[in-house]
Amino acid sequence: MVSRIVLNTISYHGHGAIENIVPELTARGYQKAFVCSDPDLVKFGVTGKVTALLDAASFPYEVYSNIKANPTIENVQGGVAAFQQSGADCIVAIGGGSAMDTAKAIGIIANNPEFADVRSLEGVAPTKKHAVFTIAVPTTAGTAAEVTINYVITDVEKKRKFVCVDTNDIPEVAVVDPDMMASMPKGLTAATGMDALTHAIEGYITKGACAISDMFHLEAIRLISENLRGAVANTPEGREGMALGQYIAGMGFSNVGLGIVHSMAHGLSALYDTPHGVACAILLPTGLEYNKGVAGGRYRAIGKAMGVEGIDAMSGEEAADAAIAAVKQLSADVGIPTDLKGILKEEDVAFLSESAFADACCPGNPRDTSVEEIAALYRSLL
Repeated sequence: MVSRIVLNTISYHGHGAIENIVPELTARGYQKAFVCSDPDLVKFGVTGKVTALLDAASFPYEVYSNIKANPTIENVQGGVAAFQQSGADCIVAIGGGSAMDTAKAIGIIANNPEFADVRSLEGVAPTKKHAVFTIAVPTTAGTAAEVTINYVITDVEKKRKFVCVDTNDIPEVAVVDPDMMASMPKGLTAATGMDALTHAIEGYITKGACAISDMFHLEAIRLISENLRGAVANTPEGREGMALGQYIAGMGFSNVGLGIVHSMAHGLSALYDTPHGVACAILLPTGLEYNKGVAGGRYRAIGKAMGVEGIDAMSGEEAADAAIAAVKQLSADVGIPTDLKGILKEEDVAFLSESAFADACCPGNPRDTSVEEIAALYRSLL
């Protein structure tokens, strides 16, 4: 089997990494930046950490922040129009998955205007040109959108999210600076961190897993397990460990796919505006139980990466159960709910199940599934 690995051309990691943004832009001859960022990040001065560097260098820029937590087709189309009017020739995306996903779609459509309807980008998009040059600066340790070839957009009219997969959308430069994540509240840190763990675990058991992605995913599981609790407590070590762990998870899953935990989580976010990381965290143990019969042989390595003591001496069944228990414990320790009560409505199960089955992440699940089986999984969490 041939394995394809797509990564950033350049990435910077560590405290103070944002100092490399202006030099990267000026060295390449760019003249004006289109800064895509979450409105709350603008309001609370996080975006300003980067724009202050642009100001100090007298580098022109324009800020676009009409971006929702689950970015919509309208957010993208408004961004494309703003980009075209701004006269900018490059993009700096600052934020979590919402800002970076919006920036990816804007950058793709700006150079491939035949996809201006946005919906036509769903699935593996046949774009011809790479997106506008982009530097991605994450402010959450979870989505790894700065290193992936994926982005997710919400179709408000159809009440669904759709996944776009395109090698042309990956940012050329990723700047992963834990200082940009220090102001994240505990709840968001926990949710995005569990999203990162879900990326690593689903990527490790997906049908497309390969030796290179396994290397990334197991190291990401270890880093996230060791550092998420500290990140929630806002320790410098925890923040730095999570910044690296979530990025490494992205290096893996972007290239091999995910599974039904993500396909089921997308529907919850689209219909109820449930934070994506919370949805993933709630669904992950259920997804692991569901896939145990097919992928359970890989669970021992997951448990070992999570630090489960004595797992080498356990039977296969015991090791699988211990790994799932470790996931549940980490989720509980950072305050994630254990079920979908108060979120999921019985009358929406059929629609959500059909949406999850049609989602781009579903085919990567190690166990072949059906709409009916997905519905049963949703109902098990009511």
